[in-house]
Amino acid sequence: MSMEKLFINTERLTITELDETMIESVHENSLDEDNRRFVPDEVFETIEEARRAVLWIMGCYKQANAPLVYSILLKNGENIGHVQIVPLKNEWEVGYHIAKKYTGAGYATEALSAFLPIIMERMKLAEVLGIVDVENVVSRAVLEKCGFALKQKGSICRYSYRP
Repeated sequence: MSMEKLFINTERLTITELDETMIESVHENSLDEDNRRFVPDEVFETIEEARRAVLWIMGCYKQANAPLVYSILLKNGENIGHVQIVPLKNEWEVGYHIAKKYTGAGYATEALSAFLPIIMERMKLAEVLGIVDVENVVSRAVLEKCGFALKQKGSICRYSYRP
């Protein structure tokens, strides 16, 4: 699936494709303790690891059924995190991360709320999932604020969103 470049503006944010200028900020944003705890596979210990990840992500924008990861930028261009949609077997899951120094300001909710209707329309999806560790109460709250419904709760919570 090849889509035109994604570019979403909200009141405080811009959501767009990652590029090579973002490698250093992707590296720095990945290193906080919440990322290490809840999504350790998205931690890039070195600039080189981040470079490889960003280049791989950039290649995914032109593929069908590949993870699509988009940078969340403040209006001044500062990269503060990402929002993504990732294929599972027969479903799609959204994810997001805001760097620790920017958390608590509603950026994840703002980004996900803007991202969902646009990416679901582009991909012709009727439903997306949000899958989160039960102990990640902040991420669970973001999903709930964005209209996700809890479907299954255990050590991992499974949420569903249908517009």
